[in-house]
Amino acid sequence: MNEGSIKSLLDKKVWAVVGCSPDPSRASHRVANFLIHHGYKVIPVNPSAHEVLGQRCYPNLASIPEDRGVEVVDIFRRAEDAGGIVDEAIELGADGVWMQLGVIDRDAARRAEEAGLEVVMDHCPAIELPRLL
Repeated sequence: MNEGSIKSLLDKKVWAVVGCSPDPSRASHRVANFLIHHGYKVIPVNPSAHEVLGQRCYPNLASIPEDRGVEVVDIFRRAEDAGGIVDEAIELGADGVWMQLGVIDRDAARRAEEAGLEVVMDHCPAIELPRLL
């Protein structure tokens, strides 16, 4: 993971946000809203919600139709859950995975990179995008 990966993933416009909460007080909700307001297409992923931020919510990555064109999988889950989500992102054919602040799984990051995905770990797009603008 490097500065180039941050810039490259922020250039991608279709983000699946895994763990996206319908609760506006949750960081995942706020970051998804931030992305939407900055021109990104957000696809919420949460098995407990039907809709988040006016967008249809999917129970998992595998249930997102291929034509939605997921480019980046943004992970708002515990670090111990990240590996399985990264494996799903690889299977989905995403261009990259973004593990949020505090989400660190080096083995999963290595698997993603070996599969050709770009990886950002322990960063937040709502912090990185304004910094780069």
